[in-house]
Amino acid sequence: MSTVREWSISEPYIEIGGTLLEGPFFDGTNNEFRFVDIWQQKLHILDLVKGPSSLKTIDTEFSIGVTANIANPGDSYKDQIIVAAKHGYALLNRITGQMSYIRKVWDDQEGPEKAERFVCLHLDNILMETYCDRMRFNDGAVDSQGRFWAGAMNDPKVQEPNDEGVLFRLDPDMKLHRMLEPLMIPNGIGWNDDDDTMYLTNSPAGRIFAFDFDPKTGNISNQRVHFELKGPAVPDGFAIDVEGCIWSALYGGGKVIRISPEGKVIGQILLPTRNVTCAVFVGTELFITTAKDDVDDDKLPNSTRYGGHLYKIDVGVRGQPKNQFRFQN
Repeated sequence: MSTVREWSISEPYIEIGGTLLEGPFFDGTNNEFRFVDIWQQKLHILDLVKGPSSLKTIDTEFSIGVTANIANPGDSYKDQIIVAAKHGYALLNRITGQMSYIRKVWDDQEGPEKAERFVCLHLDNILMETYCDRMRFNDGAVDSQGRFWAGAMNDPKVQEPNDEGVLFRLDPDMKLHRMLEPLMIPNGIGWNDDDDTMYLTNSPAGRIFAFDFDPKTGNISNQRVHFELKGPAVPDGFAIDVEGCIWSALYGGGKVIRISPEGKVIGQILLPTRNVTCAVFVGTELFITTAKDDVDDDKLPNSTRYGGHLYKIDVGVRGQPKNQFRFQN
């Protein structure tokens, strides 16, 4: 009989009071940890040496789903990171917050109908007479060859998500590829150590898919179910450790589960809030983002904490290093 190891977190590492925290990223070059609030359009940056008191928050012009570092930035991309934002891929200055798009995805070839404009839902849940495109980017990751994969979905501020989602791949030569569709909410993306398998989460289906992956071409094939979750909770973003296990955040489930390379649950981290969104490794510590709950978290047993905060816990294993986007010279 397999044993499921269990960890428990009782309180946040930092109380952010955010709405939809996502995209946790460890920037080893600058010894910084960053994450976003998609709904509130914010980028949070933390100096890991100084700790919580160093938290810096930047308001961004557009929502950001996920961020990545740029390989060998030099003077051309000094202080710049690359992000998958509202309309596509963009450069973001991590000091000033200034953003500039380098590849918008909903052009005449990629799907002009998805750039249709609708009345927007604002933070107070009131429809206002301002207009937004109905799509936005969600989660993503960079592969071993420096290609940036990111999933786009319907923006919940505009309309309920349906099957219009697309998995994109931006190559170093700036060519854009539509890799998989239709999807509803594409989420966590990652690769195994052998670099021959790619994993992708489709949240509403409750499934993490595996694909055969060709690192030379970036092609994926042989889609299959690696893990399936039954019940009201759904898998969200994930991290992969050096043992090949996926640490999947369960939105609505109040936990992060550790899934073996064979697709079995072998561990779980219990959190005092329901909507757990993503995780990333910093050494052997797992940093975990969460979202504000739609019901009172204080009604959970032994819990007086709310979602929308940042958590961390030492799980005794290291994670895979993050790849960096490579602009073609």
